[in-house]
Amino acid sequence: MSAGDPSIISRALAWRAEGRRVALATVVQTWGSAPQPVGSQLAIDEQGNFLGSVSGGCVEGEVVAEAAEVLSSGKPKVLQFGVEDKIAWKTGLACGGTIRIFLEPLEGVERDASLLHRLAGDIAARSKAALVTDLSTGARSLAHAPEDLGQDLAPALTEAFRQDRSVAVPRSNGEVFINMFAPTTRLVVIGAVHVAQALAPMASALGYDMVIVDPRAAFATQERLGDVRIVRDWPDEALPALGLDEATAVVVLSHDAKIDDPALIAALASNAFYVGALGSRKTHAGRIERLKHVTDADLARIHAPIGLDIGALGAAEIALSILAQIVAIQRGKGGARR
Repeated sequence: MSAGDPSIISRALAWRAEGRRVALATVVQTWGSAPQPVGSQLAIDEQGNFLGSVSGGCVEGEVVAEAAEVLSSGKPKVLQFGVEDKIAWKTGLACGGTIRIFLEPLEGVERDASLLHRLAGDIAARSKAALVTDLSTGARSLAHAPEDLGQDLAPALTEAFRQDRSVAVPRSNGEVFINMFAPTTRLVVIGAVHVAQALAPMASALGYDMVIVDPRAAFATQERLGDVRIVRDWPDEALPALGLDEATAVVVLSHDAKIDDPALIAALASNAFYVGALGSRKTHAGRIERLKHVTDADLARIHAPIGLDIGALGAAEIALSILAQIVAIQRGKGGARR
């Protein structure tokens, strides 16, 4: 999947609210081994400060330089860098890839500002949305369903929504870019145990929104877990209140059936794309027996023993194996233990 970075839009709008002039660079097409996926974004202000990435550091300097011209002219432009490009070689894009970048000023009319604020609201509400931009004019539209923008774009929007994939679409009257914004992956961890402590910084590095659920006050402390959201309720109360959507992964770690079993029941009743539970095969067999009132199809959704089989030892390596499995499933690679 490749989709826009929700945080960049929000930060760009915050910069504008501070009175800064801001340009936004978006990867609209890639070929070969491009370092960043389609939809990746970079926000640049008039002083050359920037957030995000369009090439992993390879051509950011050139994009920042071009942003000054875009902010001066008020007109968008399309940039392209490839392995044969002298700038790309000089700055490190020598991996065989080519990237095309749309660079636009966020200085438009009030309607555009309102549209971007609506998009930021959709992102905050965990609603899927597509920002559709005419690459010739910079005109933008917002779509929440494939039928929102007319029949000519409906097939491309249908695929973009289905795959959460950003894509450039050629048309007879010019090219448009559909940038999908899907909800941030939410990682709900049941049990404030050592593995949860190790998961927190790794999940943060991946950009996940992590929540730890544990009713045990001695375990569920900020001192132990750092800057992560903690819900000190029982899972059968906490999980429905959180709202487990299709962008949510649930990781059950407490090793206490009174906590884990209700969490699994709630998770399996939801649209969570991943449900995993810590424990050996023997432990999981006992768990399945306790949950025999749950359908076989739902029980089959539980990844247990949890994580990819990488021979993990200790909390940090177990956390790594869990996140590797979650990413593999998100990327359509299965994520089965071997």
